[in-house]
Amino acid sequence: MRHTANILRLGIKELRSLWRDPMMLVLIAYAFSLGIYVAASAMPETLHKAPIAIVDEDQSPLSNRITGAFYPPHFTKPALIPLGEVDPAMDAGRYTFALDLPPDFQRDVLAGRQPTVQLNIDATRMSQAFTGGGYIQQIVQGEVSEFMRGTRATAPPPVDLALRARFNPTLAQSWFGSVMEIINNVTMLSIVLTGAALIREREHGTIEHLLVMPVTPFEIMASKVWAMGLVVLVACAFALLFVIEGILKVPIEGSIPLFLLGAGLHLFATTSMGIFMGTIARSMPQFGLLLMLVLLPLQMLSGGTTPRESMPEIVQTVMLAAPTTHFVKMAQSILYRGAGLDVVWPQFLAIIAIGAVFFLIALSRFRKTIGTMA
Repeated sequence: MRHTANILRLGIKELRSLWRDPMMLVLIAYAFSLGIYVAASAMPETLHKAPIAIVDEDQSPLSNRITGAFYPPHFTKPALIPLGEVDPAMDAGRYTFALDLPPDFQRDVLAGRQPTVQLNIDATRMSQAFTGGGYIQQIVQGEVSEFMRGTRATAPPPVDLALRARFNPTLAQSWFGSVMEIINNVTMLSIVLTGAALIREREHGTIEHLLVMPVTPFEIMASKVWAMGLVVLVACAFALLFVIEGILKVPIEGSIPLFLLGAGLHLFATTSMGIFMGTIARSMPQFGLLLMLVLLPLQMLSGGTTPRESMPEIVQTVMLAAPTTHFVKMAQSILYRGAGLDVVWPQFLAIIAIGAVFFLIALSRFRKTIGTMA
């Protein structure tokens, strides 16, 4: 009971210290509110209002038909420019696409001579350039085919493909972006808060006060783990209920309490990582540099940004030792697909095992650090 009381009181001390740190409070508030909203809405899910210019050197009914096929929301209203303005306009970044319809275009099409249409693409705008080229090719080919047939009616395809998009029927990018942002922020904030709490005590000299008190390194570390983990867990629940479901209207298919249980287990592992990193770094700038080396691989290689199946085999194997790999799989299964405990229990066990190993390693390092200070 004495150990439990010490852990409880030390954890309350950590919460009070965090309350007196306005920058950390701003970071938590931003990460679980505006940060999630920006991640969900900043990047359009499809080609959206891409600027396009058309050089119509033919001035025929077919060229006019092609020009009229580009309209919002995929493209802006096409700007009709002369051929000599294409390079200066592309150099200035005014247009992502510049389509050049050559002279005698309609006559060559009717004669079956297969004229060449030039499409200039500003490839530095990757999100639009990648999909926009395919859109424009389909539009031009479709308009030419309809012009040659003399009707917009299309022949039925020999095979009918029934497409069913599961778990995200509208293919909305906000559904994916918002949920993945909260998953990434749980990992980031838990490491930052625990590591910063330890470094803050070292910089303020309060760690020496703890050394003369009848408390053990286990109690000191456990108090930081539960206090900072609780803050992140409460912020995560708030973001799910009020930001994702409330403001963004993203439906959560699975059980939020089950997800929070898994997030709590994940926080046990990541807060231990934060303690370990806090014992290595001697100042907040060093901790920030170390955080970039650790956090980016955790987030980029865990399967949240890119499917793990598309990664090299060695990366897939190494990342099995990271708690984020199992947390991302568990969170996506629950929040996207409505999975229950009967589906995600392997991820729960993996996170518990990895968390226990990380906690023991961090505790050993923390004891050595405390010993050198003493």
